[in-house]
Amino acid sequence: MKFQHHIRTLFTSLAVALPLLANANPILDSYKAQAKTENPAFKDFSAAAGQKLYSTQGPNQLSCSSCHSDSPKNAGQHAKSNKVIEPMAPSVNPQRFTDAAKVEKWFKRNCNDALGRACTTQEKGDFMSYVLSVK
Repeated sequence: MKFQHHIRTLFTSLAVALPLLANANPILDSYKAQAKTENPAFKDFSAAAGQKLYSTQGPNQLSCSSCHSDSPKNAGQHAKSNKVIEPMAPSVNPQRFTDAAKVEKWFKRNCNDALGRACTTQEKGDFMSYVLSVK
């Protein structure tokens, strides 16, 4: 009887923990740590804010969706060169958001192109939260 209770508790714990572990991302975790350092009141990132950022048009009349399509699940096309861009969502393209150096490189380049400025840590985390949530 006691053994069955422990087994049931173990499976319940795993059922709760596994989806959380599956969504863990070390790069996003590092942005969370950085955001807490920059703003002690920081609680978490917002996928909704990231979705809004994805479609926000900057001073150059570009947004993330200008090149990456309306959905991060779809392939995109560079606005100037017409080069095909693989989907942003890791649910479709597991290579996305796995290399911190590449993530920073592309945030630096694309934030400047689309928004005309560098993205904040909050914006990077919100953006990643959105794209990681797309299934």
